[in-house]
Amino acid sequence: MSATAQSSPNIAFIKYWGNRDSALRLPVNGSISMNLEGLFTRTTVSFQPSLALDELVINGHEVTGKGLERVSGILDIVRQSAGITVRAEVVSENNFPTGAGIASSAAAFAALALAATKAAGLDWSESQISRLARLGSGSASRSIPSGFVEWKMGTGDADSFAISIAPPEHWDLADCVAIVAAGHKATGSTEGHALAPTSLLQAARVADAPRRLDVCRRAILERDFATFASIIELDSDMMHAVMMTSQPQLFYWKPATLAVMDAVRSWRRDGLSVAYTIDAGPNVHVICPQSKMDVVKSLLCEISGVSNVLSAIVGGPARLL
Repeated sequence: MSATAQSSPNIAFIKYWGNRDSALRLPVNGSISMNLEGLFTRTTVSFQPSLALDELVINGHEVTGKGLERVSGILDIVRQSAGITVRAEVVSENNFPTGAGIASSAAAFAALALAATKAAGLDWSESQISRLARLGSGSASRSIPSGFVEWKMGTGDADSFAISIAPPEHWDLADCVAIVAAGHKATGSTEGHALAPTSLLQAARVADAPRRLDVCRRAILERDFATFASIIELDSDMMHAVMMTSQPQLFYWKPATLAVMDAVRSWRRDGLSVAYTIDAGPNVHVICPQSKMDVVKSLLCEISGVSNVLSAIVGGPARLL
């Protein structure tokens, strides 16, 4: 009763921010993302009769408290579905910073959902596993399918899951992640989602979301970088405007965050195909054609405050190892 799964984080182009049902992590709007190949979380779930309680080890360190509770919540659903009561050891590792706005929880709960269902002997569909991953972290639903992914907000739990809208080979994009702060952010996404309704700007952001989803989806399907760049930067700026006007306010940006945003706009005016988007953290995802990845990485490394640049091309689905 053991299985290992590997999943990539994803970068959202149209963002998920705010829930209409926090317990089920049902979003107030749909979202679109891209999986990031080469960045990964690898998780092994072992159901062991000798264990009195679930155990969680992340990057070699035992985790208790709320972190373990979130994992046990997913395992409880799996146990109930499989008709077992055995506790599990969960050992997870990732090769990129945790809790710094690079969707570490998305990769983690996607890998957990896939490994746990397999270890328990469940033969679940991709949509079922996406729904399960969503209960641990909303954006984790998007790390289950392959390539370019859309998370449908749905009408309830049963139809709120993610689907692939295009395979990885559809568009040769790359993500160059400018690391300006690798530490764990003070306010996590779960807490941040709960603050979204306190901003007067959230209602306007949500009302316009269907339009932005349509524009982004069409830009991806037509490989229209100019339209794509415009809509993902607008969507990112809107989400952070909501964060900055919430009560209490959330300011994730650092001086280097702004420097990268300004540089990207300047490079694009000079003819380089680049666009930025920023999740709930200070680090900036700079999207470009794969052919320009090395150029963009080199340019980013020259910006003061950028400590490192991670890079990834479009990734596949969560998979068993």
